[in-house]
Amino acid sequence: MAGSTLAFEASRSARNARRASTVRRFLASPSGAVGAALLALLLAGGFVGSFVTPYNPAAQNLRIAVHPPSLAPVEGNVHLLGTDDLGRDIFSRLLVGIRTSLLVALTVVPVSTALGLAIGMVTGYRGGWLDVALMRLVDAQLSIPTLLLAVAVVAVLGSSLVQIVAVLVIAGWPGYARVVRAEVAALREREFADAARAVGASDARILGQHVLPNVLPTVLVLGTLHLPVVIIFEAALSFLGLGIQPPTPSMGQMIAEAYNLVWQAWWMPTIPGVAITLVVLAFNLLGDRMRDVLDPRLRSLGPV
Repeated sequence: MAGSTLAFEASRSARNARRASTVRRFLASPSGAVGAALLALLLAGGFVGSFVTPYNPAAQNLRIAVHPPSLAPVEGNVHLLGTDDLGRDIFSRLLVGIRTSLLVALTVVPVSTALGLAIGMVTGYRGGWLDVALMRLVDAQLSIPTLLLAVAVVAVLGSSLVQIVAVLVIAGWPGYARVVRAEVAALREREFADAARAVGASDARILGQHVLPNVLPTVLVLGTLHLPVVIIFEAALSFLGLGIQPPTPSMGQMIAEAYNLVWQAWWMPTIPGVAITLVVLAFNLLGDRMRDVLDPRLRSLGPV
């Protein structure tokens, strides 16, 4: 009993040491540290700041419409990033817009990952007719342009947060399924899989205990790089009027409302555009660094 306890404690200590080493390697790179700090700032602004916005993001005041960014009070209020053509505070709307984009991305990517991971593992391990049928489904899905799919869904079901998430999940899972399927098909022929089958391990146990840990680093990197793609696509749909609908602000919607005022009120389209760029940059930096840290093929080339 004492030996089992000591072995468990040693195993837990080793796992904690590996996690700490991974975090240190991740933050050792300037890109990883900058990406993590930028993402933390955006998450705080989106999920905390949006609930304590200085002003109601939907409140209109035409008397202060198209007011430029300033620290000077206007009618007793300071509009740090200015106001739009309806007199709404851009800073308050931006915080809610960042939260909306992050909420969509942080919902779409885990659901797409789980669906693609499950299908890719089953098809890659089992093969046969199931592999052929599901991969043809993946091919069919990949042949449909995401924008066309979004238009069809919006035309049938209307435009709301749920519909946008559904469209982006449908468009996102095939990429995961293809990559995971290829990795699992290679892993099932490795010696550890043969050894597990030789001692009578079930397919579910082999997949869960031996195959899944080997494909998770790749899936995590894919997910991190998929996040900025989802954010850009959500902004594009909102810009085209197919995404988040008023009065809920979104960054793409804010640009769409202001693109024809770029010469009269540069801050209206520029500020949400810069915010989208920063969100995408943060996730790209994190994804690149995570790939460097977690990809065993890159680690074998030398220290990262």
